[in-house]
Amino acid sequence: MSEIESNQEDNSKKEAAHKRKMQKQKEKIDAHIADSDEERGVSILLTGNGKGKSSSGFGMVLRALGYGHEVGVVQFIKGAQLSGEEIFLKEKMPHIEFYQMGTGFTWDTQDRSADIEAAERTWAVAEQMLKNTSLDLVLLDELTYMLAYKYLDEAMVLEALKNRPKEQSVVVTGRGGGASLRELMDTVSEVKDIKHAYNAGIKARKGVDY
Repeated sequence: MSEIESNQEDNSKKEAAHKRKMQKQKEKIDAHIADSDEERGVSILLTGNGKGKSSSGFGMVLRALGYGHEVGVVQFIKGAQLSGEEIFLKEKMPHIEFYQMGTGFTWDTQDRSADIEAAERTWAVAEQMLKNTSLDLVLLDELTYMLAYKYLDEAMVLEALKNRPKEQSVVVTGRGGGASLRELMDTVSEVKDIKHAYNAGIKARKGVDY
């Protein structure tokens, strides 16, 4: 057998093996799709120490908007300065319900009582969104910190998330959040911190970090 014929035979075997592998994977995926027959909104928690949780949440906001869905956004903690998300949504999508707590980071304010009051005001807005049957998607950005700092009652928050309209999906972002929140959510993804430019002394970049 010539070298060319040998190479052709090896390629043929590789193609056949690849086809068998892909067929097996397709059968597995098709079986999962067939088993997933429940139609309702989903709850998603994006947590972990890595960068990208809010970015992922806003990515889902843009995805929903692409389908013409109605969206509500509430940002906890952030808001002392304009973010790219706020600028875009308020200028380009003024019909979207968008609310920011507006106090900035809790380590900036250093006023627990004021932070709790701000959190409660902001939660009142979020709670109404979670009751609004016209909203297809609600993003509660950085909500987990409100639970971690005990600014909001955990049972109250979990109850509202659990009893939202059946067709409404909700995305919660932020580090931690507690075991009860994780247990409640349909999907939990953890972003792992492997390397961050900030730790190397590189300044936060407009349009990338905020």
